[in-house]
Amino acid sequence: MSGVWAEVLAVGLLLGVLAFAVVRPRGLPEATAAIPAALLLIVVGAVGTAAAWEQVERLWPVIAFLALLLMLGHLCAAEGLFTAAGDAVARIARGSPGRLLVGVFAVASVVTAVLSLDATVVLLTPVVFATAHRSGVRAKPHVYACTHLANSASLLLPVSNLTNLLALAASGLTFASFAGLMALPWLVSIAIEYVLLRRVFRSDLAAGAGGRRSGEETPTPWFALVVLGLTVVGFVATSVIGIEPVWAALVGTVVLAVRALVQRRVTPKDLVDAASPLFCLFVLALGVVVAAVVDHGLGAALKYLLPDGNGLLALLAITGIAAVLSNLINNLPAVLALLPLLGPAGPGPVLAALIGVNLGPNLTYVGSLATLLWRRILSEHDHDAELGEFTRVGLLTVPATLVGATVALWLTLITIGG
Repeated sequence: MSGVWAEVLAVGLLLGVLAFAVVRPRGLPEATAAIPAALLLIVVGAVGTAAAWEQVERLWPVIAFLALLLMLGHLCAAEGLFTAAGDAVARIARGSPGRLLVGVFAVASVVTAVLSLDATVVLLTPVVFATAHRSGVRAKPHVYACTHLANSASLLLPVSNLTNLLALAASGLTFASFAGLMALPWLVSIAIEYVLLRRVFRSDLAAGAGGRRSGEETPTPWFALVVLGLTVVGFVATSVIGIEPVWAALVGTVVLAVRALVQRRVTPKDLVDAASPLFCLFVLALGVVVAAVVDHGLGAALKYLLPDGNGLLALLAITGIAAVLSNLINNLPAVLALLPLLGPAGPGPVLAALIGVNLGPNLTYVGSLATLLWRRILSEHDHDAELGEFTRVGLLTVPATLVGATVALWLTLITIGG
């Protein structure tokens, strides 16, 4: 199949897969729709078998890395790391909503950077709910900080986001050079989020505390902290000596897993579930669907729209296009579509696109899967983020963070001569 019918089918299936991922009828996994869609496109010839296999070969190492990070985050939670962090923040805040927000920003930024945005959304957000409740403050500013920082604070390290792992492979950068280029954009985006979220939720923060509730505090999980710290050092060290950072992730995960299994904190099934094998299959299948969409129209349109060069205006344009695309078709398909076009242009355009697909999803629910997960967690705690409010907050923060982070990237590039 070729021509207009292939384009219609590919786009229709992509939208259908994304809609299924948003709604997840009867709780079915995202792969339920993605795998049949990918197979159908291969069968009808909308994407060749060789092209589909090439996409899978390109993605599976990244997906394996992601699975290890998900297990690492789950093991840290089993060790009590997130609960201990919540206790520490509550002690420091001493019932002050403003100080609690500072603490949540600090913890969420580090967790997102080191353990990925999924850890912030899935593992930290419930802890923040509990911490706010125990401190007697309104939870809304703090849980909003979790979802915004899951996206905005995911710029720093390749392991912070699946999109970063894909961009690392396309950019030709090492782990350390990626972090060096993104350090200033990361700091700028977090600072802008903090200033603007304090403004948006000033009435909630001014409400004060209803009295701190006492409770047993979780001991500091030093073993998990040391292993996690050494794992992060391993990410940098392996990159410098030319070894894939995935091996550092594997070692850290195995060390914590052996300890947790021996102490019966987790079961083998818990580890398999934490790795989210069906979600990994969903990403692989989605990559095949996106390849068909790119081959039959989207690639040509993006090639026409994307500017050349590393100048500030070019980088801002790339960031804006990536942000819009992520809110139209989700950030994962967006980055899969953009990277083949931007990779040959060098790291500057690739990282500008990454800023767009990472920060842009704070505007709409469908921008990233992490935001959808966050909304489900809110509903489990009898809260709801109204669409109008979520969008209003996004309209205030997203343009500012996009521009601020992109300017910071440009300044970094011209400073180092990139």
